[in-house]
Amino acid sequence: MKIHVLSLGDPAPLFANQNLSDHVDAHVRDALAAVQGMNADTFLNTPTEDIISDLVEQHTITVPKLRRDDAYIDGPHEVDIRMSDYGREIRLRGTLLALIIPYDGEGGMFYVNPGRWGGAIRGNLHHNDLVLTVRGENLQANVVNTQFEARIGEIQDYLNAQQAMADAARNSLPNRLRPEIEARKKKLLDTRQMVTGLSFPIKARTDAPKTSTAPVTRRKIIATPAATVTPFAPEPVLDQANYEAILGIINSMALVMERSPSAFTTMGEESLRQHFLVQLNGHFEGAATGETFNFAGKTDILIRVTDRNIFIAECKFWSGEKAFIETINQLLGYLSWRDTKAAVIIFNRNRNFSGVLQTIQEAVPRHPHLKRSLPKRSETSFRYLFGMPADHNRELQLTVMAFDIPTS
Repeated sequence: MKIHVLSLGDPAPLFANQNLSDHVDAHVRDALAAVQGMNADTFLNTPTEDIISDLVEQHTITVPKLRRDDAYIDGPHEVDIRMSDYGREIRLRGTLLALIIPYDGEGGMFYVNPGRWGGAIRGNLHHNDLVLTVRGENLQANVVNTQFEARIGEIQDYLNAQQAMADAARNSLPNRLRPEIEARKKKLLDTRQMVTGLSFPIKARTDAPKTSTAPVTRRKIIATPAATVTPFAPEPVLDQANYEAILGIINSMALVMERSPSAFTTMGEESLRQHFLVQLNGHFEGAATGETFNFAGKTDILIRVTDRNIFIAECKFWSGEKAFIETINQLLGYLSWRDTKAAVIIFNRNRNFSGVLQTIQEAVPRHPHLKRSLPKRSETSFRYLFGMPADHNRELQLTVMAFDIPTS
């Protein structure tokens, strides 16, 4: 769109109105208000980190970015130049040149000060263009270039200062939102009085054998509620502390297999799985089922609450990346309830164990339903958060544990 430079009026001061710190505070207040304003069922049905991600995107300040390579000169235009000579006003006929600089971002930010109060820079905004002008009676090219370059440099300094403040605000916003979100979720759950009604106790056995795993302290596993579909109805899930305890027992049993190869070299998947079942059932017992840890199908280790699987582990011998991804897809098909925990236990009888670990770490991030990677448990144990194929609000925490089982 052609700019009629002479119709823009006198250039206005830039970076001279609102203080950016006030602007940042307003964005934070709006984001916190949005937490309280969300529909309760939608709020409970959406994972905390997804709410945070959406609100951060909505309330991030977008600092303008000058498209310097697309800048161009408009003019020359004949204009009247007013000068004062000992109280007398003199009008001369001179020349006006305009530098048109397209930009991306929020144009209003050109009037927001990032705490750098200096000399007044003037300019006009026209749609997504910043317009800088130079006028004079006998303009020289080198002088005009110097003036435009100096103003662009000053403007860019202000924009850089704005960007630093905007980045700091964006990085700190999740920590402001998270406690607010969790507090409201807890209040809503308490109000609906669903927590105690969905408890699933599993307690540690006092007579558990300690031959192949580290001692497990007496514990009570509680299935806590997790949001699913509208209207909100919490469903039983395995809590994080006991998920970690289960993974610890699996890890200890696998270490026994690694250190005692002669006893396990000829075993297949089902036989190896049975050793895990013995140890898990030796440490935990459940009130909801006759056998807390059991198996269904070919290789599953699972906990069930009524007709819901709240923990599944798949035991597989490593046979390549394709089969590994198919195992993850199989789990995604099994576990259709948000916040359910799962594990893939990989037994490696190949020679290149480091290659297997590298393939796992390269393959999982390419999976279309991965939401994000979580901190590793160890050099051979990796954590991930997946969204379910039918609804990314339904989340699965997956731990991939790889063990080298020597051959005879």
